[in-house]
Amino acid sequence: MITAAQLRAARALLGLDQKALAGLCGLSVPTIQRMEGSDGVIRGNVDSLMKLVGALERAGVELIAEGNVSEAGGRGVRLRDLPARRPAPLPDEA
Repeated sequence: MITAAQLRAARALLGLDQKALAGLCGLSVPTIQRMEGSDGVIRGNVDSLMKLVGALERAGVELIAEGNVSEAGGRGVRLRDLPARRPAPLPDEA
């Protein structure tokens, strides 16, 4: 589903600290710390994992599963181009 490395990378892409991410997904800071300290794929309560992944996706992160299309074929994260992230048009472009 999601690895600890993907979680740390996603948080870095979004510019969030652990406390801010915990607030976004409704989890405690110690839970985020435990997830980030895991080895490999994060194991835990399914509800907590769903909250975490859902919050990251709503914030604009796309999780890339192992074997999906990428040059190296490994896991990863990337930012999606969300409408809220696009710059507003200049007054003479509207």
